[in-house]
Amino acid sequence: MARTLPIQSALISVYHKDGLEEILSLLHRGGVKLLSTGGTQKFIESLGFPCQKVEELTGYPSILGGRVKTLHPKVFGGILCRRDQSEDAADVAKYALPRIDLVIVDLYPFEETVASGASEEDIIEKIDIGGISLIRAGAKNFRDVLTVASKADYQPLADLLQEGMRSTLEQRRTFALHAFEVSSHYDAAIKTWMATTIE
Repeated sequence: MARTLPIQSALISVYHKDGLEEILSLLHRGGVKLLSTGGTQKFIESLGFPCQKVEELTGYPSILGGRVKTLHPKVFGGILCRRDQSEDAADVAKYALPRIDLVIVDLYPFEETVASGASEEDIIEKIDIGGISLIRAGAKNFRDVLTVASKADYQPLADLLQEGMRSTLEQRRTFALHAFEVSSHYDAAIKTWMATTIE
């Protein structure tokens, strides 16, 4: 019933990098393959940990001023593939999809940007697309994927990793619940701001 699964690969793409060092160290020591984007990838390598660039996996660079980085079938296929479905396994093999077991993603600071009195253009650019999509994908597939959507969950994740590179279904479901709480709060904040801009 616990359905414990190994953590062998992790996609990490975060805006707030403070508090991430312990997790990266645990993942590295556990032999977990790291996959990341842009500034997060550079941060990981600055700590001495090997990390594959998402663009090496997808064959596409970050485009449209950074608006599109992770939105690719090789990323989302790797997160959403169901490990116990033969049809999904066939697609994984056919399209050379990686299996991503852990997703660590946080979101652009939308509320903080609004509170700062930033311009409408700057606020719009803080409406996260890739991050929210990764969080929803990982949380949707909680039966197979562990999803961390906020640095508030870094310590619970570190505690889990210290026990071994694996997660139970109950743990994945709990983290998924937190992830959907993050995404729903984020969307509500965007809705509230949008409503105030309509005269």
